[in-house]
Amino acid sequence: MIYLTRRERFNAAHRLFRPDFTDEANAVMYGKCSNPNWHGHNYILFITIKGEINLETGFLINLKELSALVHNKVISKLDHKNINLEVDFMQGRIASTEMLAITIWNQLERPIRLMGAELHCIKIEETENNFVEYFG
Repeated sequence: MIYLTRRERFNAAHRLFRPDFTDEANAVMYGKCSNPNWHGHNYILFITIKGEINLETGFLINLKELSALVHNKVISKLDHKNINLEVDFMQGRIASTEMLAITIWNQLERPIRLMGAELHCIKIEETENNFVEYFG
C-alpha cells in the first residue's frame, strides 16, 4: 500500500452562521467569523489517496488526471467564490472547514475509486494555526 498526496490552493469567502439564529446569537456562537459582510481565507487543500502501484505505469494513478479531477470537481467551484452563496455542494450547510472537508470528500471519493485508488484523507488548512482532517 502506498499513499500519495496532492496539494491544491484556493481562496474563498464565507460566513459562519445559522439562519435560524439572530445576528447576536451567531456572534456569540461564531465570533468574528460570523461577520455579516463575510471574511476570507487562503486555503490549502491536501488530497491523500492510497492503493497499490500499477506495475505497468509505476504510478498509483496519473497525477495529471488527479489534478484535473480535483480542479473540475472542487477548485473551480471554490476558488474566489463565496462558499455560502456560490458553491453548489455547500448549499444548506454551515460553511465551516469541517463541513467543507466532508463535502469535498463526497465530491472526490467515487471518481478516485474509478481511477483505481482509494481516497484516504482530505486535509484543509484554513489558517497557519487551524486545519481539519477528514478520513471518511
